[in-house]
Amino acid sequence: MTAISAVLPAYNEEALIEATATTVAGVLNELVDDYEVIVVNDGSRDRTQEIVEALSDKDPHIRCVTHPVNRGYGEALRTGFSSATKELIFFTDGDKQFDIREISRFLPEIEHADMVVGYRRPRRDPPVRLVYAWGWKLLVTTLFGYAARDIDCAFKLFRRAVWESIEVRSGGATFSAELLVRARRAGCHIVELPVTHLPREAGKPTGGNPKVIIRAFRELIWLRLHLSGDRRAAAAR
Repeated sequence: MTAISAVLPAYNEEALIEATATTVAGVLNELVDDYEVIVVNDGSRDRTQEIVEALSDKDPHIRCVTHPVNRGYGEALRTGFSSATKELIFFTDGDKQFDIREISRFLPEIEHADMVVGYRRPRRDPPVRLVYAWGWKLLVTTLFGYAARDIDCAFKLFRRAVWESIEVRSGGATFSAELLVRARRAGCHIVELPVTHLPREAGKPTGGNPKVIIRAFRELIWLRLHLSGDRRAAAAR
């Protein structure tokens, strides 16, 4: 029996979260035996929480977990993953930039893999964000080796056992990079598949926020130092 916990981090996504959550629930209802949709409201200042709680009243498969204040993208994912109760965890963003039906191509692959991660082809983001993404991937690859073709693609399916076997400490935008780096170092088998990426219909992305970028670099430096320390400790034993 296939059972999936779908995690949707959301910050001020009142314009899109209802359509995203109901679409995810509808697709999973057709594809798997058991599922739940966990929307992590990361301290939104709009009606995101109200909308998701209303959806939950209508559909028990949908539930809302709320951070009282905004804690960051990685913290939202951590909360969602730790709240998951099913064998498989799937996550995507609440901004409706992916075709959720494409998870049907991921399910056969997860039968012989630990993680199936998407890469956006083509990526429908403004040019400046594409430049940032190129530089970020280059930096991560230089520091840690190959992690994925599209490190921050928010379309990933993996076994809950993977999450329970590694410790990801980043709370901001470095979360996905650390998740992949630690999974590969733990010997996880990762399959990569192309996914459709759609232009954002509403709301505003937060990835270009200077505070988000500074936090990401700080977390990346910490991860580099921490993993280097782990290697030195292992060599000394």
